[in-house]
Amino acid sequence: MSTAKKKRMLVICPYPEGVAAGQRLKYEQYLDEWRANGWQIDTSCYMDMPMWEIVFKPGNYAAKFLGVVRGHARRLCDLLRIGSYDLVYIHMWVTPVGTSIMERLTRLLAKRMIIDIEDNVLERQKVEKGEDPNRLVRWLKGPNKARYLVANADHVITASPFVNDACMELNKAKACTLIPPSVDTDRFVPANLYKNDHRIVVGWTGTFSSKVYLEGLEETLRELATRAPFTLKVIGNFDYELEGVEVESIRWTAEHEVRDLQTFDIGIYPLPMDDWVLGKAGLKTIQYMAFGLPSVSTNVGATPFVIKDRETGILVETPEQWRDALEDLILNAALRKKLGEAGRRSAVERFSLHAVGLAYGHVLKTVMGEPSA
Repeated sequence: MSTAKKKRMLVICPYPEGVAAGQRLKYEQYLDEWRANGWQIDTSCYMDMPMWEIVFKPGNYAAKFLGVVRGHARRLCDLLRIGSYDLVYIHMWVTPVGTSIMERLTRLLAKRMIIDIEDNVLERQKVEKGEDPNRLVRWLKGPNKARYLVANADHVITASPFVNDACMELNKAKACTLIPPSVDTDRFVPANLYKNDHRIVVGWTGTFSSKVYLEGLEETLRELATRAPFTLKVIGNFDYELEGVEVESIRWTAEHEVRDLQTFDIGIYPLPMDDWVLGKAGLKTIQYMAFGLPSVSTNVGATPFVIKDRETGILVETPEQWRDALEDLILNAALRKKLGEAGRRSAVERFSLHAVGLAYGHVLKTVMGEPSA
């Protein structure tokens, strides 16, 4: 029996474990593997579940304020123990609001530090007036906290080639690795028979914070409903309706995630054309591909790196392209089958746990100064 001393890692993350896709489908899937490889891992989430359940909803200001107080209290406790860990692994920020003082203190106290980022956190997200439930919070957190962490981390993990290039310029160690989201392709499995013997389901999954991207497609979906019959299924943490379109709105749960996504016939991934989405990793399209679903995605950011147009999905830019692509897929079962099956093969080869896990393992060994196999 090995008596080697376990390496200690503190994971500092924004959200509770198992609820946020940006964590669930990135590093969280590998924690057990890392433990099996000799790591003792403790996790410190800034938000507790009561905060998570309201953070993306309008109002609830008193409860949000108390959630911020609790989160900062946890971070103050973390500062007292950071020095006892061999590695501090940060997802996104140390705290989502305030100045960079917590990030600076963490860097000062940490023996080694990795930052793992999603989205283009080096830029401020653009949200239309009246569509953001947390405008003040979004303004307060800004990009400077992430910039400091990226510049001073021992290693930076990104999910988009555009952000990886920007981080490489900022990082003093010039140590940045692009690691895409990954999916458990043994659990995310196809169930679609690619037939037109039922009302076709066009599906989207996301949270309140990304609902604005779906809303940007509403006029196109209304027009599409006059040309081809379909049901729009929305899986999220909010209720959704769209006049003129048959909608099924359901709440996301970990228990029913696979079952619910298997009911889609087509997946959609609409995004705006701006600098913020250059950091998007194409996570939704990767999920759709794993389920063998043909998808239509905005041709921006990382989606062209995930999707081969008309081979593993369809990339579009204009409302007319969105409409025509979706109409083709709704009416043409053979096209859905062709793209869906090719997408599944690509997901297994490029975005499975095994394929992506090797990259994480290499980064950990590099930061710890250990030889790679």
